[in-house]
Amino acid sequence: MQNYIIKSHKVGTSYNKPHFFTLNKGMNSGKPQNEPFTNSFVIIFDNEKDCENIFWVAYSLWKSKFWHQHLVGSVISFLRLPDFKKEFFSKSAQLMEEYEAHIKHVETLKLLAQKEKQFHENINLINDMRRVIIHRYSNK
Repeated sequence: MQNYIIKSHKVGTSYNKPHFFTLNKGMNSGKPQNEPFTNSFVIIFDNEKDCENIFWVAYSLWKSKFWHQHLVGSVISFLRLPDFKKEFFSKSAQLMEEYEAHIKHVETLKLLAQKEKQFHENINLINDMRRVIIHRYSNK
């Protein structure tokens, strides 16, 4: 099992070890990202491989809206650090039990993320071409 530390991120703090951040406020709570959010937890690892594996576990939990049931607050919902730690440790351990299946799922998620990025780039190119063609008609 991987060893990692979860704590609240303080703005301006830099981390020497591999790490990623998870948003802790709003309806996107639990969203992992490599760049810090204003309101986020930081998860720090001993090595890059563990960081990447757990990043995809966090991504899966966020996409499945797992954290919605743990949100508190009446105006701006947020995750409490103790609740996040407890649930994240147990869920990540559970998902990492079948390590080979996990690695296969991670590779699939990476491929899907790459295809999604390519798709959005193609949509942007199509929109640019549409603007160019329409612009040609307006300048005649």
